[in-house]
Amino acid sequence: MGILCKAVETLLLVAFTVLLLYGPLIGAQLVLPETAFPEVLVRLKQRYAEEYQDYLMVEKPNFFVALVWLELILQWPLLVLNIYGILASRPWLNTTCLIYGASVITTMTALLGELRGSQRASDKLLTMYSPFMGVGVLALLRGLLPHSGSSQTVDKRPSIASKKRA
Repeated sequence: MGILCKAVETLLLVAFTVLLLYGPLIGAQLVLPETAFPEVLVRLKQRYAEEYQDYLMVEKPNFFVALVWLELILQWPLLVLNIYGILASRPWLNTTCLIYGASVITTMTALLGELRGSQRASDKLLTMYSPFMGVGVLALLRGLLPHSGSSQTVDKRPSIASKKRA
């Protein structure tokens, strides 16, 4: 179980690091003025939207903007905590992964439902969004696994019943 847990943590660490950069550099462009970002980042977001025909990034529907705010206010700080929790083997990693995973799964359910239901999303766009659901599921499952930072300690003190009586 320890090897599986470490493999999941390594995969999550890579995904969390990418998402840590994406949120404030690309995602935030949907809710903040573009003038607040360097031209190179604005062009990167525009190129992505054109190449993947991401109509959500272009049209900015209200529900999508709300989900981006959720990502920035709740999920992004959890990413920071999760990265630190993995690197420092913190015992609260289970809790933060569970919260993050549940939030991402909820967000991605709404997004994928819109993308599939609208019939406007290309296969390329669905392929771009779908792995995020996998990250959410992995984070949720990691939150349900026992803490792998240290082996569980067993109280080696003798019980009251086994102590010798004077």
